[in-house]
Amino acid sequence: MSIHWYPGHMAKARRLLEENVALVDAVIELRDARVPLSSANPLLATIIGHKLRVIALTKPDLASEQATERFVAHFARLGIVAVKVNPRENRGTKELLKQVKALATPLLPRDRAGGQALRGARIMVAGIPNVGKSTLINALCGKAAARTGALPGVTQAKQWINLPDGTQVLDTPGLLWPRLDDPEVAFRLAVTGAVREAGFDVLDLAMKLTLFMATHFPAALEKHFRLHLALPFSAEEALLALGKQRGCLEAGGRVNLNRAAEILLREFREGTIGRFTLDNVADHA
Repeated sequence: MSIHWYPGHMAKARRLLEENVALVDAVIELRDARVPLSSANPLLATIIGHKLRVIALTKPDLASEQATERFVAHFARLGIVAVKVNPRENRGTKELLKQVKALATPLLPRDRAGGQALRGARIMVAGIPNVGKSTLINALCGKAAARTGALPGVTQAKQWINLPDGTQVLDTPGLLWPRLDDPEVAFRLAVTGAVREAGFDVLDLAMKLTLFMATHFPAALEKHFRLHLALPFSAEEALLALGKQRGCLEAGGRVNLNRAAEILLREFREGTIGRFTLDNVADHA
């Protein structure tokens, strides 16, 4: 399958990040806990440079709990603080802010006596599209200060948000790199919702997801959709069985594979099939 990603606002997003990174003391880089490696944008790492950084692993309720713990420990070995955060349920947000402020506070400008900080910490929130940046900011400040949405690309301009403790947070547009040359990375980003559906064929993506599930999580796939397929089975066989099970039938009893594909993708992304992590710590060079 192929992923096409040519959104016009990506160049603007990169320019905004480059222009404003010097204004902040630290960066919260959001990554999807289901794809902690694939959701790391190499362009973002270049833009951040040596700026202090804390990784926020969002959507941990959709990822394997054991795998997420392994990634937290893995980043710690690299000297990077990583915090599990579920901003929709306001879990982990206080710990995340505490960790970032602990790193940023010693760098703040102070009065001549060298004691009182002259301002609060300035923190940039950055990451790929649809990873939960605006939702996190709203959880931190306790109100709907940033726009949120289920589709990638909701935030298309920078927004400064003032938190009650004086901390200033800069919300930025999601940034995907111009080319997705690695087909596995492209698949993982598309299947977790970072790429708009205009960038790929839904049926192709569902076919690949079916094969991935059949290879790595066959029991979960069969149990959730009540499939009774003898291994090995093809992606089309699985989607046909799924479509029959969910009533995706057209005239003459023909299965509408596109409707079956949409059901599979939606329920995978919502976590109703199960909690899965698509990346592996061992893949991190």
